[in-house]
Amino acid sequence: MSELREKIQGRTARRHAQGVALRRHLRALVLYLRFAQNIALERLSTLLSTLFGLDVSEGAIVELLRASRTAFAAQREAIRARLLAGTVPQSDETGLRVGKANWYLWVFHHEESAVFVAKPTRAQTVVSDFLGDVRPDYWVSDRYAGQMGWAMKDHQVCLAHLIRDVQYAIDCGDDVLGPDLRRLLEQACGIGARRADLSDATLKSYKYRLEARLDRLMARAPKQPAGVKLAAMIKRTRRFLFVFLTNRDLPATNNGSERAIRPCVIFRKVTYCFRSGWGAELYADIRSVIETGRRRAIDALEAIRLTLAGMPLASPVPS
Repeated sequence: MSELREKIQGRTARRHAQGVALRRHLRALVLYLRFAQNIALERLSTLLSTLFGLDVSEGAIVELLRASRTAFAAQREAIRARLLAGTVPQSDETGLRVGKANWYLWVFHHEESAVFVAKPTRAQTVVSDFLGDVRPDYWVSDRYAGQMGWAMKDHQVCLAHLIRDVQYAIDCGDDVLGPDLRRLLEQACGIGARRADLSDATLKSYKYRLEARLDRLMARAPKQPAGVKLAAMIKRTRRFLFVFLTNRDLPATNNGSERAIRPCVIFRKVTYCFRSGWGAELYADIRSVIETGRRRAIDALEAIRLTLAGMPLASPVPS
């Protein structure tokens, strides 16, 4: 009788474990399809029914997503801790719609870690809350004031953003400062692209020559309003233009942030908006996991599975 009881208990335990594993796999699949493949809730419910014969309503999917919040918040905090241990974070933000309100999705990243933050504000308090008491040595961003002033040593502004602004001034009629400034900035980016093949002395020489050319350009007096505005903007930020030339850890542009945030822009265009704030925050946490997984050579679905299982996203072993 005791042997029969043990067999029944063992079979029950195995079935329970299988049920838990099946629910976890289903949850991982739903999260992957929703947030990595950008499938809207109604279509996702239909897809699960058509392909797998699963009758999962939109409401059930929402509750499944809600139940995943704790696991992804914990993983995001682990990623954040690793990111803040670095010395050169980069950042950017883009707009979100939550219901009828405007929100913002921020990204903070460095090498193998990326954290997204969804907030109803674009103010610098988002950066302050993210950093806590940590102040990195360097920072890379565009020229938005909320993302500047956080580095202990220096800041590099994105030259790609600046070149676009210079081109806008040229298109608006500035022919005094814009054309030569664009060529100067493009040359600086070219030097940055081949920086690995250049010695420190050569880079210092390039920086000296670029600064001297910029001095001569800034001595000009554009009359066209766009040119005047461009000159004022360069005066405010010129000390942050060529920091990357003498610090090999800094890129010349913030393109890494734009690449990280591009899938979020696609998701926004496909799904339009979030119904609730917690949904936007969950998306930010899941996007943190997926992007960090990509940088650590972990497939998106596997990164989601590891997170739901309470396991960390391991960094690849150096070869």
